[in-house]
Amino acid sequence: MNDRRMIQIAAPELSGNESKYVQECLDTTWISSAGRFVKDFEAAFAAFCGADHAVVTNNGTTALHLALAALGVGPGDEVIVPTLTYIASANAVTYCGATPVFADSEPIGMTLDPADVQRKITPRTKAVMPVHLYGNVADMDSINAIAAEAEIAVVEDAAEAHGARGRAGAVGTLGDCASFSFFGNKIITTGEGGAVTTNDAALADRLRLLRGQGMDPQRRYWFPVVGYNYRMTNIAAAIGLAQLEDIDRKIARRRELAAAYDRLLADQPGIRIPVAPPWSESVNWLYTVHLDVDSDGQRDRVIAAMAADRIETRPVFYPMHQMPPYSEPEANYPVADRLAATGISLPTHTQLRDTDIERICERVVFHMTSSRYER
Repeated sequence: MNDRRMIQIAAPELSGNESKYVQECLDTTWISSAGRFVKDFEAAFAAFCGADHAVVTNNGTTALHLALAALGVGPGDEVIVPTLTYIASANAVTYCGATPVFADSEPIGMTLDPADVQRKITPRTKAVMPVHLYGNVADMDSINAIAAEAEIAVVEDAAEAHGARGRAGAVGTLGDCASFSFFGNKIITTGEGGAVTTNDAALADRLRLLRGQGMDPQRRYWFPVVGYNYRMTNIAAAIGLAQLEDIDRKIARRRELAAAYDRLLADQPGIRIPVAPPWSESVNWLYTVHLDVDSDGQRDRVIAAMAADRIETRPVFYPMHQMPPYSEPEANYPVADRLAATGISLPTHTQLRDTDIERICERVVFHMTSSRYER
């Protein structure tokens, strides 16, 4: 193939009412955290998830921190987090003064292993945080059963899974609350932004109180608690509302792309395509394959070769226990370590053409075959 244009791993699609709604913010001068779009986006996103409440924030990490803070997570508490996740999941626990306790992954969807969650519960455990990684839903039936028996909260990290569904419904409604990210590479974006969804009205009130510096909603400029400035701007919410209007098509296109990848890669030696676990209806945030390689170094050589072909890919997240702030040198998380060392995410966004998928697959197969001969 002679097409040498750069193929990005992710790209936002801004083809709807984004410009119109942002221009309304500029024309009316409602550009900060007050304005109609904040409330409209919250209502629309809650309805999309099937949740009673959505509280939007200025990014996905603050959404996660806000959720934990509103649940009362604090010093001395432990929160069980998958070791295989983006670092924000663990950082948000640390922001509360609590301790993230890592658990391994199940091998199919790469999400939190319920059996390891059960092993990691102690009298100090306050919550468990299943992460719906790469658009796959965690095994929420098992995790919720464990949490109910232990009387701990369940906080979904749904940053990468807008619209994904488990057996009991959509993400955002499968725990006590859920956090989302609207970063530029997510299924819908506000540039930077996040949200917390919940069906608990009292928890929603607490989330709103803490989001706005802790100001009493009935007494302006009276602050009964220490809060945070985690508010979303009206401009960001305007973009989010426009994005949400077309989310069903965006998700459908991602499923088309995943099906095309499946067709082209399913029978290729040395490449394991993603398989949805039986409890998950994925939204394919990033199409992630696993290579038959001996080390992450060999996997990284494939990534470098793809970059030389002007195709952006990326490795699966490094596990938290390998990171300097959370290092556990003697830790044993065999599934997470293997998934992290062999995983590579391929471009997945709605602006990809069918010919792009063909080019990506041809090159990854070529480089994977070459790397196998180099062993």
